Amino acid sequence: MSALPPLVAWAERLQLIAQAGLTYSQNPYDLQRFSQIQGLAAEMLAADSSISQEKIEVLLSGEHGYQTPKVDVRAVIIKDGKMLFVKELADGGWTLPGGWVDSGDLPSYAVEREVWEESGYTARATRLLAVLDHRLHGYPAYFFHIYKLFFQCEITGGAPATSLETGGVAWFGPDETPQLSVERTTPEIIQLMFQQVNDPLAPALFD
Repeated sequence: MSALPPLVAWAERLQLIAQAGLTYSQNPYDLQRFSQIQGLAAEMLAADSSISQEKIEVLLSGEHGYQTPKVDVRAVIIKDGKMLFVKELADGGWTLPGGWVDSGDLPSYAVEREVWEESGYTARATRLLAVLDHRLHGYPAYFFHIYKLFFQCEITGGAPATSLETGGVAWFGPDETPQLSVERTTPEIIQLMFQQVNDPLAPALFD
């Protein structure tokens, strides 16, 4: 099941084929053909994006090995009925603190680190709220498949501070959702996370 636009979905499938072929093939002619397929995928993605084909080709060619979903973690921190947000410098929108999981990191450590780096607060992950496919929850199309892990966290110290990536730290209630950085956090996600936190017995959401 995919909520991607057809052109992007087809490009994603071509990229999967191309990357697997470039990883496992030995024949130089096959490698050339898979490289051409990857170029076609980049051309299709560029047709549905403001990013140039050349930049997309660099992005795709930087992936090695069998392609699997990327993992993004987000912290859900609620205090006095309001949720913690940070303001992304990249697009000026607000988002839940978080980012990519580095290879070798525990997911809980990764989300705690992201909270510290982006907001200035120290935090402890206490509960897994959801493991969601980014294609199914209102996110714009992206070049790679992403699994997004949402952790409920509690503040343990620190103070609000900006960073190289963030230009603000603020708390918003369920009826005060600011302009979001929708590549990272969507209105649907915000409402889901308020619901999850408000029900301590709710199982983790998935898919």
